[in-house]
Amino acid sequence: MTDELARRIADLMPRAKADLAELVAIPSVADPRQYPPEQCRRAAEWVAGAFAEAGLRDVHLEETPDGSHAVIGHRPPPPGAPTVLLYAHYDVQPPLDDAAWTSPPFEFTEHDGRWYGRGTADCKGNIVMHLTALRALGDDLPVGLKLVVEGSEEQGTGGLEAYVPPHAGELHADALLICDTGNAAVGLPTATTSLRGLANVVVAVSALRGDMHSGMFGGPAPDALAALIRVLDSLRDADGGTRIDGLDCTGTWSGVGYDEQRFRADAGVLDGVRLTGSGTVADRLWARPAVTVLGIDCPPVVGSAAAIPATARARVSLRVPPGTDASAARAALTAHLEAAAPWGVRIEVTPESTGSPFRAATGGPAYAALDQAAREVYGRPLSFLGQGGSIPLCNVFARTFPEAEIILMGVEEPRCLIHAPNESVDPGEIEQMANVEALFLRYYADSRRP
Repeated sequence: MTDELARRIADLMPRAKADLAELVAIPSVADPRQYPPEQCRRAAEWVAGAFAEAGLRDVHLEETPDGSHAVIGHRPPPPGAPTVLLYAHYDVQPPLDDAAWTSPPFEFTEHDGRWYGRGTADCKGNIVMHLTALRALGDDLPVGLKLVVEGSEEQGTGGLEAYVPPHAGELHADALLICDTGNAAVGLPTATTSLRGLANVVVAVSALRGDMHSGMFGGPAPDALAALIRVLDSLRDADGGTRIDGLDCTGTWSGVGYDEQRFRADAGVLDGVRLTGSGTVADRLWARPAVTVLGIDCPPVVGSAAAIPATARARVSLRVPPGTDASAARAALTAHLEAAAPWGVRIEVTPESTGSPFRAATGGPAYAALDQAAREVYGRPLSFLGQGGSIPLCNVFARTFPEAEIILMGVEEPRCLIHAPNESVDPGEIEQMANVEALFLRYYADSRRP
């Protein structure tokens, strides 16, 4: 029976390719400053029509509190069977530098055995994975289904996070497949079990009432940009590792590791440049806080004058590992920045968003069923992976459905270059992971039968 299912999925791959080409051609960037909102609406309607055709009922668009639209649908379970929620998102990151793409970002292309285009992996490839699994199962669907495909995940505006709690009844499920991650590498079946949280601030330094001539006043007059550089430098130790007073920066990771040479290649680290911090790569990525200076406001090189900057500011992001409260981490970051100000310069730290870290419980029947499916398809057991990014929705689901098992999986892997130019997906991963998903639904239904 499993061989027959694999054959059906293989036969469906030309359709999966055509579906993904159609979806990639819709520039569904959920930022009206960059792309017309009608493009996201087009993508939402495409997704709704595809899942309705695949057998879900009452598939429709729901406006979420941020003004975006989520695609909602369901299919009732057979008597005594569990219900599984399927999640993905249809909005995508902007292309960034169009000139850095080897082919147009919103034009599906194929070369070197991979499918290219913005969203091919994150997250339209996961939508196609869901559709392929459901089409292969057809009417032989052993579980109930709930569907949520949101439209503003990449913007971080929290539309679906705000929508879920008041609609808990219609979204309730026994297991949730959050398909917005992927495997540690092509051919290595992986569930993401740990997500770092997020704490962002803007730090502003003021030293003078206004910019002053560097020839007349340079030397004794305090330089706000130099002060800001010192403040930012205090966030790292001599090895470049994050060091923030009041935060534990020594955590260790016990799941699957991340080979240093592979990480260097995946991250595009230049030859001769050392990695920052200490411990294993996995420790630094998934078990410890990590600070990044996202941007600095100061005079640009072109157009700068011979003047001492009176003010300067920076946006600082802190990734927070599970076990650390995001609000407490932001408070520690704020206190550290304030204490690091040199020469008595004035410093103001303005808080931005926070997002809580997440750790999945992996001992239930859904994870056992997923492991069984992974062994069947890939011939190896399921691995557990951390992820440095944040998905605040996972915490909302965990609070709203505390008894449900939450699984993060999907078609993304390091070579996909999500959020970067030349995003791509390995079509073999779509095929294999669709097979894993279909088998998971079968095995999970079997595990819940009395």
